[in-house]
Amino acid sequence: MAKAGKFGAEKALLDALDRIARSQSSYSVLYVNVSKLKLKNRHPAFVKIIAKLFDNLVGAAYGMMFILSNGDFAILGKNITSATVEDAVKKLRVGLASDPILYAQNMSEFARLYEFPDDFAELYRHIENVMEMVQLPDLSAYKYPVEASQIDGVIEKLNDVNITELVKHQSVLRIENANEFKTLFQEFFVAVKDLSRIYDADIDLTANKWLFLYLTQALDKKTISSFLFADIKNWPQNIGLNLNLSSVFSEEFVNFAKNVLRPEQKIVAEVQMMDVFNSLNLYFEAKEILHRGGHKILIDATSPEMLKMLNITRLEPDMIKIFWDPMMALEAENTELKNLINDFGADNIILAKCRDQNAVRWGVHYGIRNFQGPYIDKLEVSLIKTQCPYENKCSAEECLKRRRLIAGEFRDGCFNKEYLEKLLG
Repeated sequence: MAKAGKFGAEKALLDALDRIARSQSSYSVLYVNVSKLKLKNRHPAFVKIIAKLFDNLVGAAYGMMFILSNGDFAILGKNITSATVEDAVKKLRVGLASDPILYAQNMSEFARLYEFPDDFAELYRHIENVMEMVQLPDLSAYKYPVEASQIDGVIEKLNDVNITELVKHQSVLRIENANEFKTLFQEFFVAVKDLSRIYDADIDLTANKWLFLYLTQALDKKTISSFLFADIKNWPQNIGLNLNLSSVFSEEFVNFAKNVLRPEQKIVAEVQMMDVFNSLNLYFEAKEILHRGGHKILIDATSPEMLKMLNITRLEPDMIKIFWDPMMALEAENTELKNLINDFGADNIILAKCRDQNAVRWGVHYGIRNFQGPYIDKLEVSLIKTQCPYENKCSAEECLKRRRLIAGEFRDGCFNKEYLEKLLG
């Protein structure tokens, strides 16, 4: 796989094409226009999976893959057939169904096979054009990592901000029947993009993971304390909190759990996998403390690949949250994953970041009934708005935005807060 230095892959490919031209060998090149996919489908994780789909061709064709500067890749080899290319594109359509280029009348708009010697000159010119078109990054948009010397000032600035107006909440819904849903719990959090707006636009808060961890530990305490000033009357019975493990031992958390929550209210503490493996002893201690109060611990932001590596029997979290990736749809019949889900208990798994029905269908197929994400938010709001006597006074988008806030002027614009806080179930 060639990708080294400025235009390293392009130069290596052009060099290979020159050698082929001299030897008159019967090679072909499959060129995949990744750069023509929608921006959201050009995420590095997607591109890696796309490359893997075509990777089988590399071995079969005794060839080599070149990843170009614009994100496209080319496979040089022998015996690459249109049938194998079409099969790979069909698989991609399952995972990236919303991308129009995969449904173009001419499949070669996305994946084109260049045969030699007939197409040699055309491909050579195309690679040269790629090198001319690729632009240097805009350094004016570059963000600088927050430094250790700045972190105290960054944390101090939290004291000048009304965190209550930054905290949002989002429901996790459980599908009971075809048209019946209930609120499993609501997750309360501060989004990094919202937090970043209060700081210098040139600073990247997340670049240094250890300093960001230090910041989020302070943020956890501010977030929990903000609940005392929240404009919510109908708090959910189960409250999800994005937390660092160390925050479970904080004075703010203990006070909230013991003195603010009603006896029947319980917490679902959502912790990151990295946090768990960095502090296993702390994880087990935190889990014991939470269980003692009738609360739960959830391992956040996992994937099917991570589940296969996890020793669930050792960690024994109460719940797991899997982040949906459209490429997961390519594995509709993964027996190993299905067994893992069954062994852990599908009722204890949440499929999050669901953006469309494909995610829900995939989850239901694997026995999952708990969902979270933009698609679930819209579903929830549409159901609640049909019951609200003021449903025509605001749009679904306005209702959703107000519903996710816990305080602030925009939330106060709701005509009926009883329905704004209404929970399904």
